[in-house]
Amino acid sequence: MNIVFGILAVIVVLAVAGALYVRLAPDDPARWHADPVSATRTGKPNDALLIPGGADAAPVWAATPAELMQAIDAVALAAPDTRLLARGPDPLLATYVQRSSLMRYPDYISVRALPAGDGRATLAVHSRSRYGHSDLGVNAKRVSAWLAAIPLPKAD
Repeated sequence: MNIVFGILAVIVVLAVAGALYVRLAPDDPARWHADPVSATRTGKPNDALLIPGGADAAPVWAATPAELMQAIDAVALAAPDTRLLARGPDPLLATYVQRSSLMRYPDYISVRALPAGDGRATLAVHSRSRYGHSDLGVNAKRVSAWLAAIPLPKAD
């Protein structure tokens, strides 16, 4: 009986320590603030990548890159549990961290606004999980939701 209690106590302590690590581990901008234009998929099903000319590409908006960056910044910062992790040095590049509600797992979302010619702009976006293998499609759904929430007209 004491051995079973001891094993259970160790399991509980390890689970609590793991949860605390996930919640308190610092977000390192040097590691996570990366240009999505040059990003590659992680090879795991826990990221989403949109780049112009890729299989999945963001729409084109009737706006300048600066206007589009301002709009995506507002959308990102209005999302629950999301904050800016890093910006620049180019003002058209930003990385956000969004944490899950219950376990507080961090996902990192790097966004770059790009010119698309004729006063239009598009985005490159890389949304990825820090922990785990699968995210059950959370990163792809986030990217779709953020793009749909941009209050600018799309270019025809």
